[in-house]
Amino acid sequence: MIQGSPSITLLGLGPGDAALLTRQAWSFLESISELHLRTNQHPAVAELPPHLSIHSFDNLYDTAESFEAVYAAIVEQVLSLGRRPQGVVYAVPGHPFVAEATCPEIARRAAQEGLPIQVIEGLSFLEPTFSALGFDPLPRMTLVDAFELAGLHVPSFQPDAPALITQIHSPAQASEVKLTLMEVYPDEHPVSLVHAAGTNQQVVEQLPLYEIDRSPHIGLLTTLFLPPLGRGTSFEAFQEVIAHLRAPDGCPWDREQTHQSLRTHLLEETYEALDALDNDNPQEMQEEFGDLLLQIVLHAQIASEYGEYRMADVIQTIFDKIVRRHPHVFGDWEVEGVGHVLQNWEKLKAAERQANGASEKGILDGVSLALPALTQAQEYQARAARMGFEWPSLQGYLDKIIEECRELIQAETTQQRNLEIGDVMFTLVNLARHYGIDAESALRETNIRFRRRFAYLEQAAQRQGRPLSEFSIEEMLALWRESKTSIE
Repeated sequence: MIQGSPSITLLGLGPGDAALLTRQAWSFLESISELHLRTNQHPAVAELPPHLSIHSFDNLYDTAESFEAVYAAIVEQVLSLGRRPQGVVYAVPGHPFVAEATCPEIARRAAQEGLPIQVIEGLSFLEPTFSALGFDPLPRMTLVDAFELAGLHVPSFQPDAPALITQIHSPAQASEVKLTLMEVYPDEHPVSLVHAAGTNQQVVEQLPLYEIDRSPHIGLLTTLFLPPLGRGTSFEAFQEVIAHLRAPDGCPWDREQTHQSLRTHLLEETYEALDALDNDNPQEMQEEFGDLLLQIVLHAQIASEYGEYRMADVIQTIFDKIVRRHPHVFGDWEVEGVGHVLQNWEKLKAAERQANGASEKGILDGVSLALPALTQAQEYQARAARMGFEWPSLQGYLDKIIEECRELIQAETTQQRNLEIGDVMFTLVNLARHYGIDAESALRETNIRFRRRFAYLEQAAQRQGRPLSEFSIEEMLALWRESKTSIE
């Protein structure tokens, strides 16, 4: 590059101490007369060659509404300065392309304009941070920006790999980062805060995760080191285990499985998960949801081996669907309560079918025929209700139940009774839906209570040394009433 012509030079000032400036950078700084800094809040600035005319963009940090606005303004000004006959030298902390938002955008825009770009390398903050920690980032360390992490609800990286959270500029930001991380990591998870790495003010703190926002050393040069959780805590690690089971050196049983052979296992694990929910047992839920996940990942692995689809496709499909069907969350739609959300859901589903070239279907056609009857009935009724087909008040539901019960009493044939009993059950399901009760779950809970109470009768009969079949109905009912107070 010929100096004294329109151009942009991006220069890295290193992590802090001026002694860590590269020889190239120092020689270049001695050869120029003007330097523009993203910020003069950097330890090396005070030791730069004294003849330099130094300008900074710090004033933008005080006037702009966000860091994004600051960086956008800096990019525009650097590009404008670069178009001058003398060009511009723009210096940033660390390395121009490590944890630096402005330089990549400047380089991209300059390339579009045909504006020459020169890069003067600088030591990034990473090297002295690794030295301070005594840590080698290979093979799988994750580098995360604190601003991005603080805006998430859960961490976006694998917890079984170490992570470095950069640019924790304030206790407030540390608090936001902490809250996001504690959605996955234990409160007491041991972490390290590295302050001013590569300077004579360097400090390394070991502390539990929940205390990071209490550190008195947090500043512009603070980085958080997050050790990994234990083996097998990431979804990717679980995928690898399942793929290994299906590999030639894996398990003979797992290798033989197909979509169809696993069908009953999927159903069984689903019902066992429901049992855990019914028991309201978090430990059981944890185990059973894991078993259910195993089935899903197994199916995805089998599909991948046959070139049908991959796990990434499964996730991408449901990801896109959730975002697409929640425009009131991820878009600009306005909704007025749950009913409005459900109406929009059906409209969006219909639009999807039309866009995919699917034949027009009725609103009930999407309900699986394989669902349990109670669940199927409730789904039919819920979908019809979204279209306004429901009683305006509770009395309508009650009157309908009475009507159907009368018709059942008046039925004279087995076929008629079969139909009327179905109608009675259907109206009861509708009433449950009106109350916000899942009919299938309600009946399951009743089944559980019945089993528990009937077991009480059997145990009472054993204590008396009599077969339960020899008890009169009056005796059984007495024990039944007793069971209600004894076991509930």
